[in-house]
Amino acid sequence: MDRARKPVVTAATRGRAAAGKRLRVPAFAKVNLGLEVLARRQDGYHELRTLFQTIDLHDDVELTAGPGEVRVLCDHPLVPEGDGNLAKRAAEALRTYAGTAAGALIRITKRIPVGGGLGGGSSDAAAVLQGLDRLWGLGLGPARLRPLAQRLGADVPFFLVGGTALGLARGDEVYPLARQVKAQVVLVDPGIAISTAAVFRRLDARLTPRENSHNIIHFVSRDLEADGGWESLSNELEQAALEEAPALAEQTRRIRGAMIREGARLAALSGSGSTYFGLFDDPHAARRAQRALVKGGFTAVLARTLSRDEYRRVWPRPRSR
Repeated sequence: MDRARKPVVTAATRGRAAAGKRLRVPAFAKVNLGLEVLARRQDGYHELRTLFQTIDLHDDVELTAGPGEVRVLCDHPLVPEGDGNLAKRAAEALRTYAGTAAGALIRITKRIPVGGGLGGGSSDAAAVLQGLDRLWGLGLGPARLRPLAQRLGADVPFFLVGGTALGLARGDEVYPLARQVKAQVVLVDPGIAISTAAVFRRLDARLTPRENSHNIIHFVSRDLEADGGWESLSNELEQAALEEAPALAEQTRRIRGAMIREGARLAALSGSGSTYFGLFDDPHAARRAQRALVKGGFTAVLARTLSRDEYRRVWPRPRSR
């Protein structure tokens, strides 16, 4: 008697088998501990040196596998749910790359400020790539997802890595650091929208191209647990951002002053803004700074840094309904 032939398992059949399974994961925010702009590249982007740091503020991304199409639902009115949504584009790119007919419903609950320089949209997209890789049974893993992430946006590859990492090129070449920053974080959302493109245009007007910068590289070469070195870090987009949004400049002066008075070892704008953050060794000092800022009329929240190991431990196995 002939033995039964073993069915061929393809990306499409794996996708169909996954229908009905669900995965809920956090999409964590980031801050830029330092950001340097070296020059404008021939491809129109900028050559950057940046220190990425994951923090525990996060959106919730719930993925439910199903047939046919990709749909996105989000509870924030400023986040598009159609093709303008980066998480949807990530899912569609993964479908095309894997050759799968699987679909998904993506529900995003926003906690990360929209357009605040904390990478919320990029983090949602990376969470979708990794979550659907598991949910659809593709087995690609972060390394094989990286080319997709790079095409989606400069910050997306970092969120496949997490923790404390060095970003080179457009910021999309990401190298985890051996020593991970451990600190309390105070975040202040001034609620002022700033155009990233406009900030870079202002910077370009006075940018002097250079091949390299030594501040971030010098910081990386030091023991991150030792005192010192933080004073060399800065965000070279901050001045251009404050010029682009004059209303933010006065707020920033007050925010930074409150953080420094309570002992912040670093206080800076994240990315192109408008979220401002302070890094603290002492959790009591961080709470004092947060209370002082709230008393001063600001929206300020407490967070903490996440190491790369902590970041990778958040990924549970998918479950059926």
